[in-house]
Amino acid sequence: MKKIFIILITLIFNLIYSHSFNSNNNIYEFLDRQTLGDINEDGVINIQDVILLINLILNNEYDALADLNSDSISNVLDVVQIVNIILYGVDNEECIEEYYSTVDILTDINQQIYNNDESVNAYSIYSWSSNESDRILSGNGIPNHEVGTFPNSSCPNTISEQNVNENFTLFPEIISDEGNYGVGGPNNTSAYALNSVKFDPATAGRCNNQGVCSLAQGQGQWNIEALGHDTFDFGDDMNHAHVQPNGAYHYHGIPDLLLDFLGQEENMILVGWAADGFPVYARYAYADACDANSEIVSPQPSWRLKDNPDPGRPEVLTQLSGGPGGGQTNLNIPIPMGAFTQDFEYIDGYGDLDECNGRVGVTPEFPNGIYYYMVTDEFPFFSRCLKGDF
Repeated sequence: MKKIFIILITLIFNLIYSHSFNSNNNIYEFLDRQTLGDINEDGVINIQDVILLINLILNNEYDALADLNSDSISNVLDVVQIVNIILYGVDNEECIEEYYSTVDILTDINQQIYNNDESVNAYSIYSWSSNESDRILSGNGIPNHEVGTFPNSSCPNTISEQNVNENFTLFPEIISDEGNYGVGGPNNTSAYALNSVKFDPATAGRCNNQGVCSLAQGQGQWNIEALGHDTFDFGDDMNHAHVQPNGAYHYHGIPDLLLDFLGQEENMILVGWAADGFPVYARYAYADACDANSEIVSPQPSWRLKDNPDPGRPEVLTQLSGGPGGGQTNLNIPIPMGAFTQDFEYIDGYGDLDECNGRVGVTPEFPNGIYYYMVTDEFPFFSRCLKGDF
């Protein structure tokens, strides 16, 4: 077997360098990020990575950066893909445009729907209109669908009307390749659903290195996630939503009953708009981002759980000092990986979406293609960064 792979390495080496006279891609460079195929994480994909991949195969070992086809094993299929990247570079999207316009897309909505859910009992009011440059949202932030019970033991806040008045550009433009992370939480709202309820995936919960945590305005560097674990309970409902102290009902993940209201079965459906003016879709999209005739799938994020926790990460919850359930000490409850935002890492190409949980592709509303964000079932659930100006 080893002799076969030695011959294979020799053939690959000759193939790569026989192409070097007419190709500038035989060393494919990346900067400041983990990239699928860059196994030694030196910022380039080249013959060294091929050799490392073959060593992994021979030793029956696994490395996520070597799993180019995401089948959870390292084999000759990954060798073929990494050689193609070295020879020809990463495939570029065919539906990329330099100019985006969202004019006349869902700009004539005016709804007033009474929500008789026992936790609401109020009208859900929202409208979307436009002028020459902006999309205009006016609403009261009341959901137009069933919600969980609020207040509850883990979320003691009551849903109340908000004053939602926001403008979004009709001509969004990508200005950052890696995204701006200064959105959401205490900074500003990253996106609004069509019903004027905001998307806000982060939380104010924090822990310090000693495992002293708070679900509200906590101290420490470890950001607590609202979804994906059972250690911390933020009282979220069937829509992956809960209520802030000011009464704002908001989504941390996929708003399932909003999708039902909008009529989503297994189709691509626009659920809102991000602060930078790009559209937001939920759960489903086309398998081939640029082919509206391809099958409907659930695009996968390119974030994954780290193999090992970061240094200093608390392993045990020792004290809950604030928020619902605050004041408890001597808890000694294990904190599993996935409870903190820092437990995840972005690997370029690991899934279908970029670091902001988006991609360029065609959609029912934009048959020529546009950049769009996705709400997904897996972390980061919704974008933690925005690519456009906001």
